[in-house]
Amino acid sequence: MSNGKPRIAKDFDKLSEELVNRIKLEYPFGFEDNLIIYTDAKGAKVSALPFDTDEAYYLVRMTRLEAQKIIEDDDDYDDDGNLRDDFADDVEGADDTPAIEDDEEEDSYDQPDDSGDDDDDD
Repeated sequence: MSNGKPRIAKDFDKLSEELVNRIKLEYPFGFEDNLIIYTDAKGAKVSALPFDTDEAYYLVRMTRLEAQKIIEDDDDYDDDGNLRDDFADDVEGADDTPAIEDDEEEDSYDQPDDSGDDDDDD
């Protein structure tokens, strides 16, 4: 997984545009089916989209409904929830590794709970 890299749990709407674009390229068919459940430092179960970079391991907090809404409202995805074919061309030339921002909101979290992300109530 992260091999000593910082682990960052962050809300989708607080990510940099560059990081959002990289996540879209990683998940061209939407986010909903890739969500995992983890236990945060307070013991609460949280759903999130995992995203690994050279610098950090991100858990982008979102519920299934939020994941659906993000894709529905994003013009980079078509009506079927698939990333536009030309999206990669639009972001080509962008730096391959997003810098970790100084004002990142880092939450500590335990290991992802693989015990049934299908039975969450989102």
